[in-house]
Amino acid sequence: MAGWRLEPAYRDLAQDFGSLDAVFALQGERLTRDPLSEVIRVQRNGVNYYVKRYVGAGKGLRRYLGKPRVKMEWQNLKRFAKWGIPTAEVVAWGLERRGAAYDRGAMITRELPHTEDLSALADRHDSKLADRTWVDTVSRQLAGYTRTMHDHRFTHNDLKWRNLLIDDQARLFLIDCPNGDFWRGFWLKYRITKDLACLDKVAKYHLSATQRLRFYLQYRQRTRLNAADKKRIRHVVRFFEGRE
Repeated sequence: MAGWRLEPAYRDLAQDFGSLDAVFALQGERLTRDPLSEVIRVQRNGVNYYVKRYVGAGKGLRRYLGKPRVKMEWQNLKRFAKWGIPTAEVVAWGLERRGAAYDRGAMITRELPHTEDLSALADRHDSKLADRTWVDTVSRQLAGYTRTMHDHRFTHNDLKWRNLLIDDQARLFLIDCPNGDFWRGFWLKYRITKDLACLDKVAKYHLSATQRLRFYLQYRQRTRLNAADKKRIRHVVRFFEGRE
């Protein structure tokens, strides 16, 4: 699909968000930038919006083969919403091709108010991480949303604490999923292990072994581990050995 779509509820922002040309002309606070993309923050009518602009898919055949990263990202956030996984609202999205090659694309999401990512809490050793009730509340949400993805044979592929937002009511949101995809067989098992290992990579430094085990049991909807669970847990805790 090539083209641009602005959700009808945001038609009053069409001057700024109504076309790809308008979106690429926007000025705002630059948050990140790399050779292929950038993220800026703009405010309209007192609301913050995040604008992700992609100017290429890479060199050579990458411009012709596979889905562009921006398309994967907006499709995955739409999937999350469909599956009942809280995420950022996609306000506008689209891409442009030059002949058969991907040229540029963008996605705009509405800010989730009063949120910060879990890695920020970990970096400052926030007292919430020592609150057993708060941790259990977040753990149950995360276990359920992760299980929902995996039950659909879908994995996030970058399920790090920085891609998990929490608000001041301890409500969890999953964001930033341009690499998420569907898998089968061996690769599904491998990618599931990777998702769980990404979560545990930070958790092992901030949560107790009991809390980490409880998360896995919540994820599996079990009260005790079976032989397959024990095998997977061994793979999870060893996944990043020698790579940290």
